[in-house]
Amino acid sequence: MTDSVTPGGLLAGIKEARLVAIVRGTGGGAAAKAAIAAMEEGFRFVEIALTTPGAFDAIREVRTAAPEGCFVGGGTVLTAEDVEKVARAGGQFMVTPALAASIAESARLGIPVLAGALTPSEAYEAMNRGATAVKLFPASIGGPGYLKALRDPFPGIPFIPVGGVGLDEAAGYWETGAIAVGLGGPLFGNAGSGGDLAPMRERARAFVDLAAAFGRRSAGAAAADAR
Repeated sequence: MTDSVTPGGLLAGIKEARLVAIVRGTGGGAAAKAAIAAMEEGFRFVEIALTTPGAFDAIREVRTAAPEGCFVGGGTVLTAEDVEKVARAGGQFMVTPALAASIAESARLGIPVLAGALTPSEAYEAMNRGATAVKLFPASIGGPGYLKALRDPFPGIPFIPVGGVGLDEAAGYWETGAIAVGLGGPLFGNAGSGGDLAPMRERARAFVDLAAAFGRRSAGAAAADAR
């Protein structure tokens, strides 16, 4: 079982991995299997949406089975009660779709929270409430260009675009300054609802390889600039 993680530790890990997986399905058992499969293919951070029936049991199962260095969180966490239930199930971080009571409660308890926001005012307010990072959602509304517009006045806010991000879009967000991207349907397809895991595993490997390649290019460019 992987240990708990601090907000700073989660942020550093997500920056390194550049990927967060989002499981939303029709049953906790299938969601847990999909989450564990993603971890086995190299994903380190996986959230299970509370809209999934049996989500708390799924979080508990994934926490027990997670490979070393992998972390499971709760998604669509809205209330203080949700935070308590996710933490009791073993969830190590929280994710919200909006400015919800769960942000301040997570911060109060020292639990990392990726807070959902779309507008400049929402992003600013999310950080004021104690967010570890801002989940830019739904990112597909504006794409990387909108992320750039947000980062111009808020260069210090760590943004994680979520919503409509696939293999063809991920690098554009990284290049615009996103610390990571959140992947739901483009990664899992129907795996979280009992669908075939094999295609999902292939997609997971492709995303992990893409993130690694981007990291190598970024490191090479930084080294060249330093010379």
